[in-house]
Amino acid sequence: MTTLSKQSRIGVLYGGLSSEREVSLRSGKNCFEALQRLGYTNCVLIDAGRDIAQKLVDEKIEIAYNALHGKYGEDGCIQGLTSILGIPCTGNGVAASAITMDKAHTKAILKDAGLPVLPSINVNMAHKNGKLCSVSTLNYPVMVKPMGEGSSVGMSKVDTPDKLQSALALAAKHDQHVMVEEFIKGKSITVGVFDRDGVPTVTPILELRPVSSEWYDYEAKYTAGATEFILPAELPEDVTKKIQETTLAAHKAVGCHGLSRIDFMVDAADNGRFYILEINTVPGMTDISDLPAQAKAMGVGYDELVEYILKTAIL
Repeated sequence: MTTLSKQSRIGVLYGGLSSEREVSLRSGKNCFEALQRLGYTNCVLIDAGRDIAQKLVDEKIEIAYNALHGKYGEDGCIQGLTSILGIPCTGNGVAASAITMDKAHTKAILKDAGLPVLPSINVNMAHKNGKLCSVSTLNYPVMVKPMGEGSSVGMSKVDTPDKLQSALALAAKHDQHVMVEEFIKGKSITVGVFDRDGVPTVTPILELRPVSSEWYDYEAKYTAGATEFILPAELPEDVTKKIQETTLAAHKAVGCHGLSRIDFMVDAADNGRFYILEINTVPGMTDISDLPAQAKAMGVGYDELVEYILKTAIL
């Protein structure tokens, strides 16, 4: 059994092959530098290309620190590979990673658990009927989302039926399986979970107010100054408590381990009504990412957070 020490050979996996590569490069570099500051000097940055298995063997990696976002890094692939190689990997395992990367499967599990989700339909664009999709069962506007992408890649808001097909075509460039979900106007919020000595701990709620875009798109997420961050979110105390309880329930419902970040919408028409949008199993760790800011608000610094995440590979 691998034990963690300051001499452990740690491979920080970053970059990768997904559309979120650039974000992952920033996350991984930050995590690597934090590990160095913490005294884990026998660590190395590894760009996770198609030769990742050989790199892990050649570098004699004992513990994999996963800073990969999106396809292959957040969907169970790297988790399965490290399991085969006998290398402990930080964070979530194969099942939770694969489930949460698929928006439809995530929503089905959350719904079965009695947790709040928005009405939606799933479209397979590889089939003829997908190209003639009707969403007559949903109320416009709607959000069109690639099923297996994160960071709002390939997403668009559709206000009228005549714009639907072009939005589906855009999403299909990233994933042939597409979700069409009702859009509600309200507050975008996100809540983190990370293990502290093996105990899942829920962070304060972060409210995200895009400065120039109508919704929290890719530019709003990763452009400095494009979003106003309200921490803690401006919500009634009872609603805050209910959302945090729902966050932990969702984390457990899909089998998450170690960490997650769960995104919600709070209905503008009813400040006490909220819906889960998605679950992220490898939250960003860039300078402007949500989870480090949430941890800081509860007195946990960036380096301390990185070490808590590192320890999830051992626990």
